[in-house]
Amino acid sequence: MIDMLFLDAGGVLLFPNWVRVSEALARHGVHVAPETLAASEPRAKYRLDVGDTIRATSDSERGWLYFDLLLEEAGVPGTASTAAALKELREYHGRENLWELVPVDVIPTLARLRALGLKIVVVSNANGRLRHVFGRLGLTEHVDVLFDSFEEGVEKPDPRLFQIALERSGGTPATTMHVGDLYHVDVVGARAAGLRAVLLDLGGLYVDYECPKIRSFAELPEFLKSSK
Repeated sequence: MIDMLFLDAGGVLLFPNWVRVSEALARHGVHVAPETLAASEPRAKYRLDVGDTIRATSDSERGWLYFDLLLEEAGVPGTASTAAALKELREYHGRENLWELVPVDVIPTLARLRALGLKIVVVSNANGRLRHVFGRLGLTEHVDVLFDSFEEGVEKPDPRLFQIALERSGGTPATTMHVGDLYHVDVVGARAAGLRAVLLDLGGLYVDYECPKIRSFAELPEFLKSSK
């Protein structure tokens, strides 16, 4: 019986503002549509989600490697112009958090999850601006507790972040499930802390990975009902 749900933020509840990314690139003479960037995102993330890469990098380092892979998947070669655009985006991210796109299914799905009696806890690798962006986007009221790895001084896949979240939110591993978008960060980390884990695989790319998977966040309530 699951009574508490841990959710990743980026890649589950929030995504990069593709319009902002496209406009930043255009200011530096690089033209790529927001839709192209969004379509390239699952492939870039899958390429990033390699055990050796995850173990050898911090979340901050992976964030910008992710954008290099994203542009490559979108057919955009790395140049001085793309570097300048990414620098501009990095500065914005440090102030406001670039992960500011909330898919239309997120808030209705959070409401459905709460209606199931679940306590909703955000457990995310972030840059210290997660509370700020949740408040700015009106998401704070839709979750119960929020843990930002920057504030805690430890980040996934280190199981200590999950353990901190369990202790402070009053959860137990046996009745808590984590949902994230990176196998080697979210699934590996959650399992190391004794939690069950579900991978949100938007691109359907993780066919050879042994873990429960969903293809959209909106599927989660029915998945939880069927997995009791």
